[in-house]
Amino acid sequence: MTLLDKDIRESLFEFLEREYGVVRFLEEKVTGRTRADALMVTDDSIHGIEIKSDADTYERLKKQVRYYNRYCDRCWIAAGARHSLHVGEHVPAWWGIIIVDTENGKPDFYIRRRALPNPKPVIREKLSLLWRPELAAIQAKYGLHAYKQKSKEFVQEKILEKIEEQDLHREISAALFERDYTLIEKQISDYKKENGRQP
Repeated sequence: MTLLDKDIRESLFEFLEREYGVVRFLEEKVTGRTRADALMVTDDSIHGIEIKSDADTYERLKKQVRYYNRYCDRCWIAAGARHSLHVGEHVPAWWGIIIVDTENGKPDFYIRRRALPNPKPVIREKLSLLWRPELAAIQAKYGLHAYKQKSKEFVQEKILEKIEEQDLHREISAALFERDYTLIEKQISDYKKENGRQP
């Protein structure tokens, strides 16, 4: 049986929830010039998850790996059984590998290699995943100047200057856990109106 991404995704998330407990998944998240299949948020870190189904090739993986390594604290590749012999040749040694096979017609997972801490993350890139209202909440919590008329990039730099990186990892995770996609358009519009900007 050939497993496609749509056959794997939900079952993979359930498998990772059993492994890690309370997590949140953000699907199809833009990271730089590529798109992560999913980001798994824990209380203090972000795990990048790339899915390579039996129908996929490695054609874009080199570029994807580069961006996952910039945005994520740990990285995983979930590969269909067709890729099981060679998948480790296509990702760095610190990437976790999950092999996806079938049992009784359903996806079955086993961890071949656990993800290790990524030696290449860029906290600035990780912080860029947050929206402006989420950054504003962090600024307020730490008593930082609001810089309401400044760019998002300027605000990010000020946050990086003032908040310890260890604390910032937890703040980023907390913001992503609380993110409500049904309300965000209104939150961004309200933020712009309150701060003298056109929505």
